[in-house]
Amino acid sequence: MRILITNDDGINAPGLEVLTGIAADIAGPAGEVWTVAPAFEQSGVGHCISYTHPMMIAKMGPRRYAAEGSPADCVLAGLYDVLQGGRPDLVLSGVNRGNNAAENTLYSGTIGGAMEAALQGIPAIALSQFLGPRTEDLADPFDSARRHGAGVVRALLDKGRWDGGDYRLFYNINFPPVSAAETRGMKVASQGYRTDTFFGVEPHISPSGRKFLWIKGGPQHLPTAPGTDVAANLDGYISVTPMRADLTAHDILADLEARLA
Repeated sequence: MRILITNDDGINAPGLEVLTGIAADIAGPAGEVWTVAPAFEQSGVGHCISYTHPMMIAKMGPRRYAAEGSPADCVLAGLYDVLQGGRPDLVLSGVNRGNNAAENTLYSGTIGGAMEAALQGIPAIALSQFLGPRTEDLADPFDSARRHGAGVVRALLDKGRWDGGDYRLFYNINFPPVSAAETRGMKVASQGYRTDTFFGVEPHISPSGRKFLWIKGGPQHLPTAPGTDVAANLDGYISVTPMRADLTAHDILADLEARLA
């Protein structure tokens, strides 16, 4: 199996090393793992592509490249430059340092990389490690992802749905903020919503007297509704969420058509 991996934390991020091990396990001794990751951290860029300016790409080692772009850029660079059109069998994005559950999913470059792969017609999975008080004292805060990642990916490859239509399925995995030994298993979960957590800005004045605004997030350990991703993670479970890039609110189409008739 040929696997392309990327992330949004950057080419030197510890989570990418974890993902390299997961991908190598899945690919097997005869397989190939190719890395195209951002040269610098790209957290929060979502599904951004560098449409208005070029990006530099550099070979860092065998099958290992860094690109000055977003995770979606890296997937495109991998498909059409690094692999020269030789398509991978699977794209993995992560392992993100921090959760990409609930509303975080909408901002995540990790998700953006997997989404771009899906739009290109390739099976794709995003992986993130939820962090918290119970991971702070671990020798390896990615312990749950490192120990359980290959098993979850393999389960999805063997038993998950992989459709071939427009806006095809891809998957979002979040490992819980506990050790591997404390991880209780997997739960299929919908994307949750933290009702009291929002992004905002915090102003600061620089030594030169200029005002700068820092983007500031909210609490990450507020539970979401039962059956959703954060609720599962905070209960010690790995959440598995099927996703599509189609943003249409299908549930109100018929009602809206009737209202506007």
